[in-house]
Amino acid sequence: MQTRIDEATVAGTDARVAEAILRSCVHCGFCNATCPTYRLLGNELDGPRGRIYLMKQMLEGVPVSGTTVRHLDRCLTCRACETTCPSGVAYSSLLDIGRSRAEQQYRRPWRERVLRRLLRAVLPSTQRVRLALRLAPFLRGMMPAALAAALPARRSRAATGAEWPRPRHARRIIILQGCVQTATHPGIDAAAARVLDRRGISLLRLADGGCCGAVDHHLAAAEAARSRMIRNLNAWWPAIEAGAEAIISTSSACTAMLKDYGRLLGSDPEHGQRALRTSGMVRDIGEVLASLPAPAAQDPSRGAGSSPMRIAYHAPCSLQHGLRAQDAVASALTACGYELEPVRDAHLCCGAAGTYSILQPELSTQLRRDKIAALQAGNPSAIATANIGCLIHLVQAAAVPVRHWIELVDEAERNAQR
Repeated sequence: MQTRIDEATVAGTDARVAEAILRSCVHCGFCNATCPTYRLLGNELDGPRGRIYLMKQMLEGVPVSGTTVRHLDRCLTCRACETTCPSGVAYSSLLDIGRSRAEQQYRRPWRERVLRRLLRAVLPSTQRVRLALRLAPFLRGMMPAALAAALPARRSRAATGAEWPRPRHARRIIILQGCVQTATHPGIDAAAARVLDRRGISLLRLADGGCCGAVDHHLAAAEAARSRMIRNLNAWWPAIEAGAEAIISTSSACTAMLKDYGRLLGSDPEHGQRALRTSGMVRDIGEVLASLPAPAAQDPSRGAGSSPMRIAYHAPCSLQHGLRAQDAVASALTACGYELEPVRDAHLCCGAAGTYSILQPELSTQLRRDKIAALQAGNPSAIATANIGCLIHLVQAAAVPVRHWIELVDEAERNAQR
């Protein structure tokens, strides 16, 4: 695609990156076939190719309109288009640049500004999320409907099973402290710590870390995201220098963000080298388990003579299209003896997409309805996923329990030890 970036509109590295990405697109349209919003709406501007044209115009100096912002906002950033694209177009990187420019040029209606600021103020803070959960029963009537629906009715039952083994192994891995998941489902990380402990690895929680920065980043608040990334780098660096071998998160969206630290901060004169080294250490926990022997035979059956527990596995977009690591999770579950049900259109987004379920509730609800129908078609006993946003989103509509897959692995291993 030929383009001429307006250097008065976009300067420096962003201009060069955007131009290279735009030129790599051959506008074949293969991306539209796997784009969830294009499949729902059938509008060219609600598919990757159309959005690329909109961003091309913007970056060439055409004023940003409400129409342009609306179509960019409707993008889930699921990155299915990147998996499909035969030309390797780095669509999500272009979208980062386009959204940042649109936010600078376009003044949103006040309600949108207030809601986006509220999300950025609350979600990245574990303490504020906990407070919101405590106040939710009293404030639901005053909240935007989509925000009220996104809040869990109560803290996860996994919070009561959050026993964390003490660090006792020479091999150590750092885990992102995170934000929402730490407040709502702390048992997930505790399960991961127990699973790794059985394999001779201690999982380190470092108190000075926090949110990965994804909420700010995807809402085009670049400086706030940068501050959160640097905070994590500084919190982890002593443990990295002391020999920690990897960095993980049990939320695949956060893992994908951590992988991006090098791209986002690599040119920073003060923090670039640390960001590049840190990004190179990031692993999905499924990949980590795949490289380790299982501690013992496992059997997730319920009672003597019962059949293996049947699971519908939802691979989040961040795991499928961002990390390309969905097979490791499926392998871990089947190795424990779980039976995985086939899921049609498994590549499609569930509609959670970070804050998308709150900012685009109608589209998000339609996508979730279709995803739930596909996941429950085989009458599974439970749904397993790898991302806290997907879990919270799906559990609102699922007729069966929705669990993080590492909890299921932990349960199978604990049962095998009894």
